[in-house]
Amino acid sequence: MKYLGITMGDPAGIGPEISLKVLERNKEYRECSIIYGSIKILEYYKEKMKLSDIKFNIIKNSKEFKKGYINVIQVFDLDIKDICIGKVSGLCGEAAYKYIERAIQDAMQKEIAVIVTAPINKEALNKGGHHYEGHTEIFAKLTNTKKYAMMLWSEKLSVIHVSTHCSLQEACKKVTKDRVFTVIDLARKGLQQLGVKNPRIAVAGLNPHSGEAGLFGTEEIKHIIPAINQAKKYDWEVEGPIPPDTVFLKAYKKEYDIVVAMYHDQGHIPIKLLAFDEGVNVTLGLPIIRTSVDHGTAFDIAGKGIANEKSILYALDLGKKFF
Repeated sequence: MKYLGITMGDPAGIGPEISLKVLERNKEYRECSIIYGSIKILEYYKEKMKLSDIKFNIIKNSKEFKKGYINVIQVFDLDIKDICIGKVSGLCGEAAYKYIERAIQDAMQKEIAVIVTAPINKEALNKGGHHYEGHTEIFAKLTNTKKYAMMLWSEKLSVIHVSTHCSLQEACKKVTKDRVFTVIDLARKGLQQLGVKNPRIAVAGLNPHSGEAGLFGTEEIKHIIPAINQAKKYDWEVEGPIPPDTVFLKAYKKEYDIVVAMYHDQGHIPIKLLAFDEGVNVTLGLPIIRTSVDHGTAFDIAGKGIANEKSILYALDLGKKFF
């Protein structure tokens, strides 16, 4: 039996709520998923949302899994009285980190096949003493992965990033031939895992008009074009650099399977515009599979019972495709 592990996310955010909702409403995933979290927080949301039909099974490992229950690995003993819903807390950051840490350990030991992560808060994470830019960097560190990238996947559009959580100035410095080539390669391998035999990869330019032959910047000439040429030597279907103001429209029209974006907002803005609730965050390059919601902790609506679980459902759907 292959299991999906759901990390509950920041306890003060919407993670506990959507984790419960998606399993309560989708029997298929309830029968093969394990929540890594804090049982008292989950019990609070069960009562709040009046989910009287569901029962919890607290387990130590996947061997104790029982069908018909929502199976929970109690990672961090936390009571609803210990936190303030909708507020940044170092305690919640510590708990969120511990959920991820335990799930990664289990995935590395083949206890679970895929990790699906509910949202964490970066400020809370750092207040809890864990100084990472986000999920992606935690997974890379704890799996000792050197070459990795964030892919945002949806049926409408998919993108992968050369850089993510850093300043725009720093992002420009990270556009190197080696990094761009690595991300092209990760995109190709990731889509092949999802059944795309020969992925069509578009590489965005960094500068307006992709530099206009050096008039608006030379990164395309010095780094991006050499990376594309290197990829073409392997007969990969790669084109670019394509001006960033048109490349996403072409991919949306299915001329390409994925776009290599040069920095965070270049890739995030189009996919959040087109597929905000459907987008799934995937970390490529890891020795394990990790998918995630593509939204934050939504502190403004946390605890109100109105959070939409659609994104975590899509993350589970995509995670299962990697089985």
